Amino acid sequence: MDCSGFIYYVLKQNGVDDVPRDSSEQYVWLRKAGKFQAVLSRDPNSFELDALKPGDLLFWSGTYAIERDPPVTHTMIYLGREKRSNKRIMAGASDGRTYEGKQRFGVSVFDFKTTPPPPSNDAKHSPLFVGYGSIPGLGNH
Repeated sequence: MDCSGFIYYVLKQNGVDDVPRDSSEQYVWLRKAGKFQAVLSRDPNSFELDALKPGDLLFWSGTYAIERDPPVTHTMIYLGREKRSNKRIMAGASDGRTYEGKQRFGVSVFDFKTTPPPPSNDAKHSPLFVGYGSIPGLGNH
């Protein structure tokens, strides 16, 4: 299951009927509903994240090479802050993001970071967190 497939499945199972299937379409869905908050800062404590709430969808561009407009390539669900560590965490599907410093693959819980990972050998891949938003139709702000 890929990242947008996970979001699609979870939302469909919870009564959200109009959820799009891919991450770029999910991003457009939130934008059109007026639910999206762009984030330019890379500071994990930026004021731009003040409205972030558990259940919000998170979006990235540049996680893999694709020609797409808009170029959103990855999505996850924000879970909030862990009680014991106060770190931000998220759930979704990934092929190597980390949780507590350990790489995980597939559907799991992951650390939520706004800073990009170290540069890879593949210049086409430069993940960039673009923002977040509440799910249209759920009335969660």
